[in-house]
Amino acid sequence: MDRFLSLSVFVSAVEEGSLAAAGRRHGLSAVMAGRYLSSLEDEVAARLLQRSTRRLSLTDAGRAYFDRARRILDDLKEADDEAADLQASPRGSLRIAAPVTFGSMYLGPIVAGFMTEFAGVDVALHLQDRFVDLVEEGIDLALRIGRLADSELAARKLADCRLMACASPRYLAATGHPRAPADLQQHALIGWIGEVTTAPWRFEAADGRVVEHPARCRFTANHTAVMLEVALAGFGIVYGPDFVFAPQLARGELLPVLPDWRSPELPLHAITPSARQVNAKTRLFIERLRLAFEAPAPWQRWRDEKG
Repeated sequence: MDRFLSLSVFVSAVEEGSLAAAGRRHGLSAVMAGRYLSSLEDEVAARLLQRSTRRLSLTDAGRAYFDRARRILDDLKEADDEAADLQASPRGSLRIAAPVTFGSMYLGPIVAGFMTEFAGVDVALHLQDRFVDLVEEGIDLALRIGRLADSELAARKLADCRLMACASPRYLAATGHPRAPADLQQHALIGWIGEVTTAPWRFEAADGRVVEHPARCRFTANHTAVMLEVALAGFGIVYGPDFVFAPQLARGELLPVLPDWRSPELPLHAITPSARQVNAKTRLFIERLRLAFEAPAPWQRWRDEKG
């Protein structure tokens, strides 16, 4: 007999509390529903349900099998829904939240290409350096950089960023290059203040030893674009995400500081309110992000260009 239908009848019988109700759900008589259940039990060589004239009850084997069977059916339904969505042209509004600097630097061309490809979709891009409540604020998709706290939100990793220190050639020519994190105390430092802080500055040596520098900064700001401009003006050493500094590093306007020391990785994730029931336009946009940021990501390519 049809194994999929047998599985469906079994799950429905448990959920409905009777074989007759399970049969009605699938357009079968109670007798035929019972035959499908018996066929499934023969296949797995185990009694799944204890049946009487008044009630059904799961056996120990049936309880474990039910959890797996329901998950299989849910996954299959989700796959069917996804395939159906992809056959239809996505329409409606897509609301995206992203950090200010990252969004302004990297999302414009992706959004423009997406709207060109899918003329029925409008995009609202909310740039803000705080963690938005996706459900409360009606956001379909958020980009988050850094380690994620435990939550019920669904996350898909897209790429890695990395914290780093850098400075203008003019500044380093005047002050010299620091050789170890301890040397930073002799330099003017530029750092971040805000909801998500980068202090203390962390560096990892080739042997795995981690050093944290307290980073007493002479200049701090809650916007990386301003930090970047102060560094380009030759004031001091700035510490922040590599995606901010990548264009200037590629042009030689900034140089890496402590290049033999690694700083922490910052994973980039696409966040949705739930892993299930993600609409087609959101899934399609996440895929465009994945393609745009696959290794090497745009902010990592300056290293290859510099050899």
